[in-house]
Amino acid sequence: MPFTPDRIARVNALLKREIADSLEKLCISLPGALISVVKVNTSSTLRNATVYVSVFGGKNAAENLEEKALELLESRRIDIQNCVSRDVILKYTPVLRFVADHNIAEGDRVLAILRELEEGENNK
Repeated sequence: MPFTPDRIARVNALLKREIADSLEKLCISLPGALISVVKVNTSSTLRNATVYVSVFGGKNAAENLEEKALELLESRRIDIQNCVSRDVILKYTPVLRFVADHNIAEGDRVLAILRELEEGENNK
Protein backbone atom coordinates (compact mmCIF):
# COMPACT_ATOMS: atom_id res chain seq x y z
CA MET A 1 0.00 0.00 0.00
CA PRO A 2 1.61 3.31 -1.07
CA PHE A 3 1.96 6.10 1.46
CA THR A 4 0.55 9.63 1.19
CA PRO A 5 2.72 12.41 -0.30
CA ASP A 6 2.84 14.16 3.08
CA ARG A 7 4.20 11.07 4.77
CA ILE A 8 6.77 10.52 1.99
CA ALA A 9 7.91 14.15 2.39
CA ARG A 10 8.34 13.67 6.15
CA VAL A 11 10.23 10.39 5.60
CA ASN A 12 12.47 12.12 3.02
CA ALA A 13 13.32 14.91 5.49
CA LEU A 14 13.95 12.41 8.29
CA LEU A 15 16.16 10.22 6.11
CA LYS A 16 18.13 13.23 4.86
CA ARG A 17 18.94 14.26 8.43
CA GLU A 18 19.73 10.73 9.59
CA ILE A 19 21.93 9.90 6.59
CA ALA A 20 23.91 13.11 7.12
CA ASP A 21 24.31 12.19 10.81
CA SER A 22 25.36 8.67 9.83
CA LEU A 23 28.10 10.00 7.55
CA GLU A 24 29.46 11.94 10.52
CA LYS A 25 29.10 9.04 13.00
CA LEU A 26 30.81 6.59 10.65
CA CYS A 27 33.55 9.12 9.76
CA ILE A 28 32.80 8.84 6.06
CA SER A 29 34.71 11.65 4.39
CA LEU A 30 37.34 12.49 1.82
CA PRO A 31 40.49 14.44 2.72
CA GLY A 32 40.05 18.08 1.78
CA ALA A 33 36.40 17.66 0.75
CA LEU A 34 32.95 17.91 2.25
CA ILE A 35 30.18 15.47 1.34
CA SER A 36 26.77 17.04 1.80
CA VAL A 37 23.38 15.32 1.59
CA VAL A 38 21.21 17.63 -0.53
CA LYS A 39 17.94 15.70 -0.70
CA VAL A 40 16.40 12.25 -0.50
CA ASN A 41 13.65 10.83 -2.71
CA THR A 42 11.98 7.76 -1.25
CA SER A 43 9.80 5.43 -3.31
CA SER A 44 6.12 5.23 -2.44
CA THR A 45 6.67 1.78 -0.91
CA LEU A 46 9.58 3.02 1.26
CA ARG A 47 11.77 0.19 -0.04
CA ASN A 48 14.19 2.35 -2.07
CA ALA A 49 15.61 5.82 -1.61
CA THR A 50 17.77 7.95 -3.89
CA VAL A 51 20.19 10.14 -1.95
CA TYR A 52 21.46 13.24 -3.78
CA VAL A 53 24.87 14.41 -2.56
CA SER A 54 27.15 17.33 -3.38
CA VAL A 55 30.90 17.33 -2.92
CA PHE A 56 32.66 20.57 -2.07
CA GLY A 57 36.38 21.22 -1.90
CA GLY A 58 39.47 20.08 -3.68
CA LYS A 59 42.07 22.29 -5.24
CA ASN A 60 41.35 21.45 -8.86
CA ALA A 61 38.79 19.65 -10.98
CA ALA A 62 41.30 16.96 -11.96
CA GLU A 63 40.97 15.37 -8.53
CA ASN A 64 37.53 14.01 -9.51
CA LEU A 65 36.28 14.14 -5.93
CA GLU A 66 32.68 13.56 -6.91
CA GLU A 67 33.42 10.16 -8.41
CA LYS A 68 35.57 9.17 -5.42
CA ALA A 69 32.83 10.28 -3.02
CA LEU A 70 30.17 8.23 -4.82
CA GLU A 71 32.45 5.17 -4.79
CA LEU A 72 33.11 5.67 -1.06
CA LEU A 73 29.42 6.05 -0.27
CA GLU A 74 28.50 3.00 -2.33
CA SER A 75 31.19 0.91 -0.63
CA ARG A 76 29.85 1.95 2.82
CA ARG A 77 26.16 1.79 1.82
CA ILE A 78 25.35 -1.19 4.08
CA ASP A 79 26.98 0.51 7.09
CA ILE A 80 25.00 3.69 6.44
CA GLN A 81 21.73 1.74 6.06
CA ASN A 82 22.42 -0.12 9.32
CA CYS A 83 23.13 3.13 11.16
CA VAL A 84 19.92 4.68 9.80
CA SER A 85 17.86 1.60 10.69
CA ARG A 86 18.95 1.89 14.33
CA ASP A 87 17.78 5.51 14.57
CA VAL A 88 14.70 5.50 12.30
CA ILE A 89 11.79 3.17 12.95
CA LEU A 90 10.19 2.25 9.63
CA LYS A 91 8.59 -0.97 8.46
CA TYR A 92 11.37 -1.26 5.87
CA THR A 93 14.77 0.36 5.85
CA PRO A 94 15.09 1.68 2.30
CA VAL A 95 17.91 0.50 0.08
CA LEU A 96 19.99 3.60 -0.55
CA ARG A 97 21.30 4.68 -3.93
CA PHE A 98 23.72 7.61 -4.06
CA VAL A 99 23.64 10.11 -6.94
CA ALA A 100 25.60 13.31 -7.53
CA ASP A 101 23.55 16.50 -7.37
CA HIS A 102 24.70 19.21 -9.79
CA ASN A 103 22.11 21.88 -8.98
CA ILE A 104 24.50 23.96 -6.87
CA ALA A 105 27.23 23.85 -9.52
CA GLU A 106 24.71 24.80 -12.21
CA GLY A 107 23.49 27.69 -10.08
CA ASP A 108 27.08 28.92 -9.64
CA ARG A 109 27.62 28.71 -13.39
CA VAL A 110 24.49 30.77 -14.10
CA LEU A 111 25.54 33.39 -11.54
CA ALA A 112 29.00 33.60 -13.14
CA ILE A 113 27.44 34.16 -16.58
CA LEU A 114 25.16 36.88 -15.19
CA ARG A 115 28.15 38.56 -13.53
CA GLU A 116 30.08 38.50 -16.83
CA LEU A 117 27.12 40.04 -18.66
CA GLU A 118 26.77 42.73 -16.03
CA GLU A 119 30.48 43.57 -16.20
CA GLY A 120 30.27 43.72 -20.00
CA GLU A 121 27.43 46.24 -19.79
CA ASN A 122 29.33 48.36 -17.23
CA ASN A 123 32.41 48.52 -19.51
CA LYS A 124 30.43 50.00 -22.42
